[in-house]
Amino acid sequence: QVQLVESGGGLVQAGSSLRLSCAASGRTFSSYTMGWFRQAPGKEREFVAASDWDGDTTYYSESVKGRFTVSRGNAKNTVYLQMNSLKPEDTALYNCAARKGSTILTTTRGYDYWGQGTQVTVSS
Repeated sequence: QVQLVESGGGLVQAGSSLRLSCAASGRTFSSYTMGWFRQAPGKEREFVAASDWDGDTTYYSESVKGRFTVSRGNAKNTVYLQMNSLKPEDTALYNCAARKGSTILTTTRGYDYWGQGTQVTVSS
């Protein structure tokens, strides 16, 4: 059974940093693209960042580019999201997602597996 489990969320002040982690299990994820999406209250889920299977190719939304960094763990079944210079508008539920293949997609339909999410709240 495939399972994605996120951790690392919390309540922080604007300008702070957080590191989210996503651990995948149930199969080998070395050939999977893994990414992060977020959903704020009253808004649609949006793409944040993603990494191909070996971390050589990454892609970011314009709203987080330069502040967030996505990376893969050595075992390729983990993905991290380092979030710096957090803003109140980054407040959301952050979900990890995985899709087979090396193409990075920014739509939710392109991902096969999803975690339950970890809450990030940034106070002003």
